[in-house]
Amino acid sequence: MYVSSPIPHKKARIEIIPLIDVMFFLLASFMMVSLSQVHMKGIKVNLPSGSSGETQSKREYISVSVDKDGHYFFDKDEVTDTDLQQRLVKVHQSSPEAKVFMRGDRDTAHLNVSHLLDMLRSAGFYKISFEIKSEALKGVPGPRG
Repeated sequence: MYVSSPIPHKKARIEIIPLIDVMFFLLASFMMVSLSQVHMKGIKVNLPSGSSGETQSKREYISVSVDKDGHYFFDKDEVTDTDLQQRLVKVHQSSPEAKVFMRGDRDTAHLNVSHLLDMLRSAGFYKISFEIKSEALKGVPGPRG
């Protein structure tokens, strides 16, 4: 004789809705983290501040800098005037639409910044962004220093 159990017997089910919720949460978290990462190619200089500064996307770009002593840098490499000019011409020939971010130390002479701008223009770059420290970010620690 077969006696059935008073506890109803149900088959186990795998609920997929909570799994989808967790996956969307992880996707959103990874997207936010990847958007907040900034890849710094330039050297650390004491940037001047401005109230109209806004954050730019820095995907494919080159960074040229001049420090307070008048030394020029291509990305993070210190270069001479002629070497910098040759590198800029080579980059312009390979990708003429590359973004150029120019960084000048606050304490450098105006002559150094204008000379760097002249080298960029003679290499063929006319769309040049000047990096400044935004007034809104003053006092907020971050990757821009």
